[in-house]
Amino acid sequence: MKVLPSPPALHVCCVTVIVLVMGLSTPGQAEITSLDSGNIDDVLNNAGVALVNFYADWCRFSQMLHPIFEEASNVAREEFPETKQVVFARVDCDQHSEIAQRYRITKYPTLKLFRNGMMMKREYRGQRSVQAIADFIRQQQVDPVKELQSLEEVKTLDRNKRNIIGYFDTKDSDHYHSFEKVANILRDDCTFLAAFGAVSEAERFSGDNMIYKPVGESAPDMIYLGALSNFDLAYTWAQDKCVPLVREITFENGEELTEEGIPFLILFHVKEDAESLEIFQHEVARQLISEKGSINFLHADCEKFRHPLLHIQKTPADCPVIAIDSFRHMYVFPEFKDLSIPGRLRQFVLDLHSGKLHREFHHGPDPTDTTPGQEEIGGEVASSPPESSFQKLAPSETRYTILRRDRDEL
Repeated sequence: MKVLPSPPALHVCCVTVIVLVMGLSTPGQAEITSLDSGNIDDVLNNAGVALVNFYADWCRFSQMLHPIFEEASNVAREEFPETKQVVFARVDCDQHSEIAQRYRITKYPTLKLFRNGMMMKREYRGQRSVQAIADFIRQQQVDPVKELQSLEEVKTLDRNKRNIIGYFDTKDSDHYHSFEKVANILRDDCTFLAAFGAVSEAERFSGDNMIYKPVGESAPDMIYLGALSNFDLAYTWAQDKCVPLVREITFENGEELTEEGIPFLILFHVKEDAESLEIFQHEVARQLISEKGSINFLHADCEKFRHPLLHIQKTPADCPVIAIDSFRHMYVFPEFKDLSIPGRLRQFVLDLHSGKLHREFHHGPDPTDTTPGQEEIGGEVASSPPESSFQKLAPSETRYTILRRDRDEL
């Protein structure tokens, strides 16, 4: 696979190894929609499911994927003849670099899944074969909502999962269609259930509604108070419940998280140390809720991720440790106990956005950050020895080299 040069703010962390299985079938009359800046929004917004191949003609792997992708589209069209139910599309990233940038395409070929115009965070990383791609599309057509036949089933829900339950008069309503659309998009993050008619009547004393049952047997239910017919409101509410503010980074989702294109704020902690994680989650929610979308809040197992720790001159014995990974450098928060200082964690993140962490990484502390004992020499502030506000580290090794090495050593 050919890897593109990284834009300044994005570090390409590895070259994904792709197994290309050509198969013995001969491509038929494929129905692949070519996307450009003029039609992409219209095509994707009107497609129930769209699988988009971002490619470059000069890339050998892109060339190898073309006949497979075309034949898979033929298989899907036979099974799902409704033209807007399943769409196979492609983007020539050399001809439409603005689209490649919009969707943060950093390697060729990349297969992205869209639902009703919204790009799913999990791209297709399965085997590049007609059968595998066709199976993937079939999986996307499975109804993500389980229908409840009795309210007694609610008592047996798996409370280790996040559950959202909708109570509706009928399936043929705007309320349920909105709920179903939300469920399709968040199917990998929550379990969705619904009850209808007489089964749901006891829960519809004030009309159709949906509730969220968090993880944990004793966790209280949360009721959606917005308009069920308003998809944007319903989706925003459900996403907030289904996607935790602080997520765990693992070997399985590391590449996916990186491709979101925003820096990481990571708590490295011993797996059994739930207290430190709870403190971190509380402070992130209290100080940084407004930064959601500009930085990913993550936690990682110290034992599994020994190499990133070593890279910042730490070991599992030093945990809990907080660091920012900007994909260019890693910056360490001074001390975990400093979380208790009002605004300190927020300032750490703001210093990333302002460039202060980067400047101090290369040049030492800003001149205004003098401390007692410093003296001015020749118009410059000096101290013995100079110390940055945050620990200065060696340039960062690629994240995926680290992730892969850690995984292989387990």
